[in-house]
Amino acid sequence: MMQYPLTIPRIRERARTFFPGKEVVTRVPGGTHRCTYRELHERTRRLANVLEGLGVKAGDRVATFAWNTYRHMEAYWAVPSIGAVLHTVNIRLAPDDLAYIMNHAEDKVLLIDEDLVPAIEAIADRLETVEHFVVMADKPTISARLPSAHSYEGLMAEAPPTYRFPDLDELAPAGLCYTSATTGRPKGVIYTHRGVYLHSMMECMTDFIALSERDVVMAVVPMFHANCWGTPFSAAMVGANQVLPGVRPDTRAICELIQQERVTVALGVPTIWVGLLDFLQRSGEKYDLSSLRLVVSGGSAVPPSLIEAYDRVLGVRLAQAYGMTEATPVVSISNLKSQMDSLTDAEKTDIRAKQGFLVPGLEMRLVDDAGQELPWDGQERGELLLRGPWIASEYYNDPRTAETFRDGWYHTGDIANVDEEGYIQIVDRARDIIKSGGEWISSVDLEAAIIAHPEVLEAAVISIPHPRWQERPLACVVPKQGSKGKLSPEQILAHLEGKFARWWLPDDVVFLDEIPKTSVGKYDKKVLRERFRDYIPVGRKEG
Repeated sequence: MMQYPLTIPRIRERARTFFPGKEVVTRVPGGTHRCTYRELHERTRRLANVLEGLGVKAGDRVATFAWNTYRHMEAYWAVPSIGAVLHTVNIRLAPDDLAYIMNHAEDKVLLIDEDLVPAIEAIADRLETVEHFVVMADKPTISARLPSAHSYEGLMAEAPPTYRFPDLDELAPAGLCYTSATTGRPKGVIYTHRGVYLHSMMECMTDFIALSERDVVMAVVPMFHANCWGTPFSAAMVGANQVLPGVRPDTRAICELIQQERVTVALGVPTIWVGLLDFLQRSGEKYDLSSLRLVVSGGSAVPPSLIEAYDRVLGVRLAQAYGMTEATPVVSISNLKSQMDSLTDAEKTDIRAKQGFLVPGLEMRLVDDAGQELPWDGQERGELLLRGPWIASEYYNDPRTAETFRDGWYHTGDIANVDEEGYIQIVDRARDIIKSGGEWISSVDLEAAIIAHPEVLEAAVISIPHPRWQERPLACVVPKQGSKGKLSPEQILAHLEGKFARWWLPDDVVFLDEIPKTSVGKYDKKVLRERFRDYIPVGRKEG
């Protein structure tokens, strides 16, 4: 069998060779910037020369601190192609976490979007290994107060347009991404060339996203979030046009891009799609979204009511994908099997609200606290374990590896059940599940039911201490605009009656203006648990 390393440069070369005229479109002030894969390839060669001139060698970490733009895409292509490691830094992290991960990764060069420079200026004196700060802006000069600062476009203009890329080992590191730090310090995950290549092929499969050359793909998910879910590579592999939302996109900008560029596939976290639907219904503004054949939602559970609303209101299929940073990141998607075509719409929605069945190339197990395998009967709940060619085997230079990667399996920390057809249903994160009187209550199930209320925009359910039952659920609810002050706890609880056992029902409902989010748009339950740790529900008598 011929030895043929599966590396990211092969994806880049394929896009240049077979789809040179396809475009990467970036939203910029006043319009869009457009470049073809041929032009992107040439700028990638220039950037390779720039990085080499700054002393970057194979294995060195090059960090990005940037929005979804064509310059960020150039780094996605150039850094791994020279044998270096692309470290996509989360722009929404707190200063302490930013300094920690850049020092922990030992980043050598940092590429920064111009409007994000102040965040780096504030911590520059704490960055121990960064030797060069490169500001990505249109103008060839900069005014940043940073040591060894350079203009990206100034360096690019002086760099030769030719570069001889080295041969690479497919098992060499290509990317580095840190978890979003819901507990403790962020943990680094290395992505290999082989893992990224195989993950890209999987995303293009018919039973996953079915990406093709005819698609126009818009990743609303940030390029710093879990490798942008792999779409910069998978879309390039098949020659699809790519649309990048640019700096600080809002819901109106997303709708305008879908309409203008005839986007066919869009990807983002549930809060994006909840917000888009609410914006369209509340504002009354009309956009032509008929080009969309698929919206992929991931990062946290998608309530059935949202899936049904996209079907009914927008006529767009919303599919739930499941994954995590440690999985490059995709594990499954909630597509229906052919034998399910005869089911009722309600039955189909119930299945689509699960996390789907495992994609080809991966294996999974469902185990109890003792590590014993549990049956796939849709009832038994246990921790989900994963392994496969794009699943991490360790954290980067982190002692927490031992508690998560054991006996050749990645222990996700997700509590799930799996039905007879292999569909995964995440019940909760191990740290979020509510244990009341020795029995489990799923915050995910309660949230999905609450969000189905027509006057509710967002809902998060957390545990609060109880003197007798150890923990009890508290529902944190954001009413839709126009419903604030009108919606009562009694209405929410009445909405839940009959859907769950009475002991599942929240002890109380609190109304908030906004649910705190993590840096990647998930509900930040640790903030809520801290805020309400001493909360005593109305009517509860202690003791």
